[in-house]
Amino acid sequence: MDSPLKSDVMVLGAGIVGVTLALKLQDQGHQVTIVDRSEPGAATSFGNAGLIERSSVFPYAFPRDLRTLIAYALQRKPAAHYHWQALPSLLPWLGSYWRHSSPRYYPHAIAGALPLIEHSWSEHEPLINAAGAALLVNHHGWIKVWRSEESEFASLQQAEQSRGYGLNVRVLSRAELHEKEPSLASALRGGVLYPDSRQIQDPQDLTMAYVRLFGQRGGRLLRGEARSLTEDKGSWHVQTQNGPARATHVVVALGPWGEELARSLGYRLKMGVKRGYHMHFGSPATPLTHVIVDVDHGYALAPMKKGIRLTTGAEFTHRDARPTPVQLNTLEPIARELHPLGDRLDAAPWMGSRPCTADMLPVIGPAPAHKGLWFCFGHAHHGLTQAASSGRLLAEMISGRETYADPAPYRIDRF
Repeated sequence: MDSPLKSDVMVLGAGIVGVTLALKLQDQGHQVTIVDRSEPGAATSFGNAGLIERSSVFPYAFPRDLRTLIAYALQRKPAAHYHWQALPSLLPWLGSYWRHSSPRYYPHAIAGALPLIEHSWSEHEPLINAAGAALLVNHHGWIKVWRSEESEFASLQQAEQSRGYGLNVRVLSRAELHEKEPSLASALRGGVLYPDSRQIQDPQDLTMAYVRLFGQRGGRLLRGEARSLTEDKGSWHVQTQNGPARATHVVVALGPWGEELARSLGYRLKMGVKRGYHMHFGSPATPLTHVIVDVDHGYALAPMKKGIRLTTGAEFTHRDARPTPVQLNTLEPIARELHPLGDRLDAAPWMGSRPCTADMLPVIGPAPAHKGLWFCFGHAHHGLTQAASSGRLLAEMISGRETYADPAPYRIDRF
């Protein structure tokens, strides 16, 4: 007798990538079940600046110049922090990451990211409207700001490169910057506005709106443990609190836990995590309109429903190491000089882990040695941005339809 919890596709992971993928699968006519051990959007998807970065085609590369490398090695730049004791186990991934950031290989990362970025908003927008979440969207874009000549030169150079990919970019003089954001520090020399990006002012609220839409369409969300995944007689099984769930296809969309499950099934990939932190602060009398990225210090200030969210750069350590919000504590006084902030609103800093492959591209596609097993994780800093475009791509692959983009750059056997 068939299990009452049978579906066409089972998605393991209820973060923004997994939930958005489930909606795209429903668009293709599939009956879908989502399985997660915790609440939707409560892990990595919970904490970020909320950007859907339609204007960001350059993956975060490993620094290549010696001066920057020395500064990071000596822990002198708050954009990055690392744990000495974790380095030996991280070196294989970091070495490959450094190699893929070279002038020889980095263009491949840009080319691979481009279709996912180009379709990021166009694939999210209909879902946001269908989910009744349009009020969460800030349409003003984000601004990169700088204090130094060095940062100005690098920012303007990247802005010009962005135009080469057809992106809408506007360079702001000091006066134009302060006209758009009057409360920013007068010491700022200027900025670059990326107006085509959107910002979600509560990423978890968007995930939950997507979950409600998924349920309204007949989808099922179950609490269960992905590590219980087994294959038997042409179908995949997972133990849930409601009993065993089974499906013809199963997708691993577990973010920073995806590599662990893939490895247990025999797949080796060069992947690590970059941990990040955030804290909310009370809004001043003159709130921010745009997301502000301070390129000199590597953090962002994002206007959220709860207040101003300060998000940090990358912490390099083991995924499950205890929280060490060194960067957040270092950046808070710097951020207060950039823009007036009220009191801390959170009892403790939030911490999450970004799943990062060595070549800066996600893993999207089939498992070569397992029929009906698929992967969709490793989106690094761009999980929210690429969730809908990668979800559409994989939904088309699972459905056996022509894909809107070449899936080859994301195959798991590229490693």
